[in-house]
Amino acid sequence: MTTETIVILILVAAIAVGALVWYVARRQRSQRLRERFGPEYDRTVSTMRSQDRAEAELSRREKRLRNYTIVALPAAEQVRYREEWRAVQAHFVDRPESAVADAHRLVEEVMRRCGYPLADFEQSAADLSVDHPHVVENYRAANRIAQRGKAAAVSTEELREALVHYRALFEDLLGSDEPSRDKHKRDKSWLGKRGKGKPSTAQPSH
Repeated sequence: MTTETIVILILVAAIAVGALVWYVARRQRSQRLRERFGPEYDRTVSTMRSQDRAEAELSRREKRLRNYTIVALPAAEQVRYREEWRAVQAHFVDRPESAVADAHRLVEEVMRRCGYPLADFEQSAADLSVDHPHVVENYRAANRIAQRGKAAAVSTEELREALVHYRALFEDLLGSDEPSRDKHKRDKSWLGKRGKGKPSTAQPSH
């Protein structure tokens, strides 16, 4: 075997090893991101129509959030916020629009106290997706209902759904023991049924 042949074989082997290392590293990154982001991983891949671009975006979110200190709220604050939430729920029956607006403000206040940087809605949702991937879609769904309410009447049932979505995120931010992905399936008897399907208008600002 000539020296030239040996050099070629070494180069081929080096390229093969490099390709294998790259493949394994990519698989590991994909697996890590899937495990961390759960349904948000699939949503981002579908939205961006590219696994590479989606993973780059999710990695960017992680990197951005490392610039902030995200903390769990002290027990006393959790108790206070839960009392405020119960008050929001209590006046939903008579004032569904203002209840949804209050829920929106309360959720954002808790986000701020936890250390999340409140920016435009899409960026705030992206930030939340890093640590709360199972409920960030609830946040988006509630916002969609609120945005529709700015342009046209929305039904009381839609407002009820918005409040349920906000509650899922609220509980996850406070650290409920109940898995966040199960919250939306919970019985909604805590909400009043008055005016089901009745058109209304909701305009919680963001």
